Amino acid sequence: MKNKSYEVNLREFAGSMGDLGTLFPIALGYLAINGLNPSGFLVMLGIVNIITGLVYKIPLPIQPMKILAATAISQQWAPSMIYASGFAMGIVWLLITLTGLMKWIVKVTPMAVIRGIQVALGISLALQALPRLRTGWLLALIAILIIVFFRQSRKAPAAVVLMGLGLTIALVTGDWSNIQTPGFAWPTITAFKPKEVWDSLLLAGFAQVPLTVGNAVIATAILIRQYWPERTDITEHSLSLSQGIMNLVAPFFGGFPMCHGAGGLAGKYYFGARTGGTNIIEGTIEVILGLFFGGSIIAVFAAFPQAIIGAMMLLVGVELAKFAKGAKFDKDLIPMLTTIGLALVVNMAIGFIGGLIVAQALKYLDPNRHKNQENEAQNQI
Repeated sequence: MKNKSYEVNLREFAGSMGDLGTLFPIALGYLAINGLNPSGFLVMLGIVNIITGLVYKIPLPIQPMKILAATAISQQWAPSMIYASGFAMGIVWLLITLTGLMKWIVKVTPMAVIRGIQVALGISLALQALPRLRTGWLLALIAILIIVFFRQSRKAPAAVVLMGLGLTIALVTGDWSNIQTPGFAWPTITAFKPKEVWDSLLLAGFAQVPLTVGNAVIATAILIRQYWPERTDITEHSLSLSQGIMNLVAPFFGGFPMCHGAGGLAGKYYFGARTGGTNIIEGTIEVILGLFFGGSIIAVFAAFPQAIIGAMMLLVGVELAKFAKGAKFDKDLIPMLTTIGLALVVNMAIGFIGGLIVAQALKYLDPNRHKNQENEAQNQI
């Protein structure tokens, strides 16, 4: 299968692994600590990936909502609470989209803040990579060299080579005592209480919203326009809407809170993804794993060498940080640095809000503000 919108080849297969660095640890936490059903987790993730690839025709990532995931794992939420949080996010994103609030947020968010989010995300990925690199410096160095020399290869793409290397090491060194015989397991219907929907919003959902606005919607839409300038049909509005729909449906079949993300998109693109075929490949693998190997997936995730994941995260982080060169440092420097600083010291959501406030304050204090407004008014006449 190969056309303008979908390709299924080694390059797209390699690209499908580009955002595993963010998925692996959260998936392991959700499954091993919170006790989510592996079949529902993987099958719903796979179905959403396949549909996203078919609809958008680019390698648009599907990722866990990170503030919700971190809170749920650290506080050991019950599975029903996680499903409720996903449904809550579905309601929130439909409201943000259908009320037109998303369009207003896009209008008032300057590029400097988005550059700040991109750079902060890149630095954050690199920092998160360091403890993983320390688990095996030699293996990490080998992985980095493989990425540098094979990333552009069509016959042996770096991510495919790394996945083969990682699985080989896992087979030799991993603890496989809990491996189960493959067997078919369809996701069960899941339920939650209305109170859990509201509680999840109070505990982490409301804090998740600005992060998702900045990273999963606005920064992702801008990155799409940089990678695929012709895809003007993929807007912040459409990304926001798709997040609402996927989170309204997935929680009833074992799905977790999902979103898009600039980091995941950069990772997929960096390792070779160019079409919606990447999502179809990834989704198909996830569905097969969920249906037949759900009982063993925790052991597989735990055995995979963290040094390889760290190497992938490090270089994707460096790639994202490069977007700072597009900033206009005469007027963008202060809001961009504010966004980066707050994002790294506190979190991405606070970085986005803080950068937005500083950018609007500087705009208000600009002595040429009234003159610029008059010129804009004259141009509209």
